[in-house]
Formats: sequence, C-alpha cells, structure tokens
Amino acid sequence: MRAYLKRLPAELKELISLAGKVSRETRMPAYLVGGFLRDLLLKKRNFDLDICVEGNGIIFAEKLAKKLRSGIRVHERFGTATLILKGRLKVDVATTRKERYPCCASLPVVSEGSLIEDLMRRDFTINALAFGINQGQGQKLIDPFGGREDLAKGRIRVLHDLSFKDDPTRILRAIRFQQRFGFKIEPKTFLLLKEAIDSGLLYKVNVHRIRDELILMLKEDNPAKQIKALYSLAGLSFISPKLKPGKATYSLFKAIDKEIAWFNKNFPGRRHLDVWLIYLAGLLKPLGLAEIKKICRNLALRGGEEKRIAGFRQSGARIIVSLSKKGASPSRIFSLLEPLSYETIILLAAVSKNKYCRKHIADFLEIYNGMRLYVSGHDLHGLGILPGPVYQKIFAKVLAAKLNAKVSTYEDELALIRRLIQCPGTNALKKQ
Repeated sequence: MRAYLKRLPAELKELISLAGKVSRETRMPAYLVGGFLRDLLLKKRNFDLDICVEGNGIIFAEKLAKKLRSGIRVHERFGTATLILKGRLKVDVATTRKERYPCCASLPVVSEGSLIEDLMRRDFTINALAFGINQGQGQKLIDPFGGREDLAKGRIRVLHDLSFKDDPTRILRAIRFQQRFGFKIEPKTFLLLKEAIDSGLLYKVNVHRIRDELILMLKEDNPAKQIKALYSLAGLSFISPKLKPGKATYSLFKAIDKEIAWFNKNFPGRRHLDVWLIYLAGLLKPLGLAEIKKICRNLALRGGEEKRIAGFRQSGARIIVSLSKKGASPSRIFSLLEPLSYETIILLAAVSKNKYCRKHIADFLEIYNGMRLYVSGHDLHGLGILPGPVYQKIFAKVLAAKLNAKVSTYEDELALIRRLIQCPGTNALKKQ
C-alpha cells in the first residue's frame, strides 16, 4: 500500500498525513475507505477523500479542518462532515456505522457501529476496503470480503444476497461501475440483480435516490454506454413507460459529447456545465412537453433544472429555425440566445445540423454573450429623461445597435440616445 500512496500528488499525501496526526491526537482510529481507496488500488486519480472514523467523525473533522484552515459543513444526524477546501480536493469524514433495512427498498435505520460493520453496509466488495492512516496502529489494508481480488479480476460482487433488495439503487450503481471500469458483474450477483429488477423493486425506491443515481450515470465519461446498458438490463419504465431510447438518442448523445468538448476547449473561463442536465434533456427529447414536466417533477428536479429541460422542448425547434437563416442579425441572435442557459445552447448546437445555426451559436458565445452597454441610468437621467419603462426601451435599442456594429464607444452610445430622444413622442419624457 505504501507504494500506492507514494504515487499520490503532494497535496493528497499532505492531507492524509495531517489526518493521521489527528487520528493519533484524538486516539480515534481513522481509515481511508470507499471510492478513493478503490481508485487508488486501480491507479486512477481521485481527489475525493473518504475517511471513516471509529469514535466521533464530527469532532475528528473539526480538528482536521482547523489544521487545514478550511471551512466545514456538519451533518449531526448522520455523524458526518464535509471539509470545504479550495481547488480540486474534497474530504468527507464519517463515523463508522451500521445499517438496518426495515423492509425492501426502504431507507436504512443507521446507528453507530464498528469498522467491519461499516464495511458490511456497503454496496460491493470493491468498495468495502479500508486502510488505516495512523502509523502508530500499523498501516495495512483491511479487506474482509475479498474486494482486492475482485478488483484484480475485474468483477462486481455484492456482499450478501439481500443487497439489491435492501437498496435497489445498487442496480444502477452496478451498471455504472461495470461500464466505467469495463468490469463484469459476477454471475451470482447478476442473478440477484435480475431478480430485483423482475420484482419491480426500482419502482419502490425513493425518487430522490433514483434521481441521484441517474445523475451520476449521466456524469460519467460515456453516458450513452451507461443509458444503453441500463435500458438493456432494466428498461427505463421506472422513470417513464414512454422512455425508450434508440439510435437517434445515442446519436444525439455523441453530438452532445462533441459540443461539450468544443465549449470546454474554447471557453475554459466560463462556468462549468451541468453536463448531466444536457444529456437528460437529450434523453427526454422525443417525449411531449407534459410528459417531460411530469418526469422532472417525479424525479424531484429543482425548478431551474426543470425550466431548462422543459424550455428546450418548448421553444428549441423554433429557435433553431430562426438561427438557421443566413442573414440573421447579431441583435436577433442575441435576443434568442442571451436568455438561455449554456446547457440549452449546447443542446441546440447538438440538435441542429444547419451550418448557419451552428455558426450563429458560435458567434454568440465568442462575441455577443454578456455584451453590455457603457451608458447607464445615470446618463439617461443626466439627459433629462424621466425614470420609467422608457429606460429599458432605450437600452434595448442601443444594445441592438451595438450588437449590429453601429455603435462601439461610450460617446457613440450617448450620441445615439440623443438622437432617439429627439424623435417625436420622446420630448414628453424629459423633466419638466
């Protein structure tokens, strides 16, 4: 294990070292667990650190946060905390716990437990590993369920026969890891998975948990593979009986891949895209607006997320037609695209095959997006114009002129405003 740790970036090694010091100072055994440890053994980069503590995870996290001079978000109910760090690092700290499921597909009842009990509650053997980070206790890999061998052999295996019945979202997780790592689902695990699907357990899961797992699948490097595998094994009726992706959907996903790559390459300073939302909108594209809204609400998406997805279905085709005209003016392009999110614009580009539409979208993102005026309400007031709706009308005309390259400087904008207020009907707006 030490050889694996030596390959880590300096920032991660320093963080783990500090966590080891906190473990010794508090006399609370602490362990690396979960996806971070799995990816470490697979020699894959992962900057999301999961630490499990026998004792009090919140106290441990507070002391670690103090050493790191970081913020902290505490979840008292679950005995967990998240450290808020700058850059790419993320640290989750949890108290070791055990779970009991009152019935199939229910939320678990959680209570404090030992490290082994904590590992027993996990989904697959490859995620049920632990590594002690306190040198005083002897650093070693703890592997009670043969997870390291499963990693080496590339297989996904549940810890017990009731795993999928306890938590059917593990069906989605098994598929996600299968596609991400190119692993095989171990034969007995596969039979248990199919049995859970055939029993309709995915219909009984809390919608928030289905949503979260679906989003994780759509955030993967190849979401088309994820959805194709999910549809093949389980169908998508548990989301909507009308959702039946085919060749057109997967072709759209490929087009979305290209547009996202183009955006990230050309606009690295813009905000990060919610890529999952673009793929979800693409997945739902063949459906009617009412069905899309129903799915968004069933998945408990936030209002802004539903608005972006439904908005594309509602007006996307009309916008594409308008942008597909060769002579569309910059002001027209701006008026169509400026109100939209980047996610909606990327989807428009992926859907459209028209060269003019794609060029207009590129021009908007490269030139017009965020264009602002030099003049302000203070300037209008100084020209004797009474405050009111006319301000917005004047600004709209000046912005259109700027977009169409008829004005460019502050002086140009003021000169245009002076001409506008000389028009019939505007003198009445001046101060008396």
